[in-house]
Amino acid sequence: MTTNRAALADAYLNELRTNSYPGRGIVIGLSEDGEQYIQVYWIMGRSENSRNRVFIAEDNGFLRTEARDPAKLTDPSLIIYYPLKHLGGAHIVTNGDQTDTIHEALQQGGSFEGALATRTYEPDGPNFTPRISGLTDLADSQFAYKLSILKSAGNSEDQTLRHTYTYEKALPGFGHCIHTYEGDGNPLPSFTGEPRLVPLRGDAETIAGTYWSLLDADNRISLLVKTIRKNSGETGLVIINKE
Repeated sequence: MTTNRAALADAYLNELRTNSYPGRGIVIGLSEDGEQYIQVYWIMGRSENSRNRVFIAEDNGFLRTEARDPAKLTDPSLIIYYPLKHLGGAHIVTNGDQTDTIHEALQQGGSFEGALATRTYEPDGPNFTPRISGLTDLADSQFAYKLSILKSAGNSEDQTLRHTYTYEKALPGFGHCIHTYEGDGNPLPSFTGEPRLVPLRGDAETIAGTYWSLLDADNRISLLVKTIRKNSGETGLVIINKE
């Protein structure tokens, strides 16, 4: 079973390697030693505005995107946001300003799912980019982590398709990956199916290097790996910015 799982996970890494534009992506899982939850998040871009970004870590443990060259920033609405926030033992990672929606809901005693019920896909037709989100909550013993995608039905505004995946148990050395697009196209086709099983081998720096190397060299922009120690809640962060 373990061999088959590893082969399946490695197969999806090969798919990512040949995918020129998976867009923004999230991986959540568990370190090989079973001691730390792992969150991976990356951003990609094709336009000059999208590529004009870097990840900036704040002293409070939050992380934001920021214009690398403010003079070249033309539209901040969908590219400047907080990918990472936390509240106590709840660690949020998303591809947009729904990070704030989830964070505010948790502050008020609400839920991950309830917060996302108030949101929809991004208003960037004809792509209608999916909103992808993840949560690891050390205080909730009923699940290890959750992933969500809010996407349009066939690149139309007919309805929002809402999918939440709850993983009750994390598997050492593995995680699940979800990203915004199936690949390049016009319009860009939304991610389909369930989050894919992927490996999480080595320490945070090794994991960061592995996923960074898979992303198209022209389109990749930034990547982070956050570690969350299960027993103490201590966190760590590795950031790669292309520029």
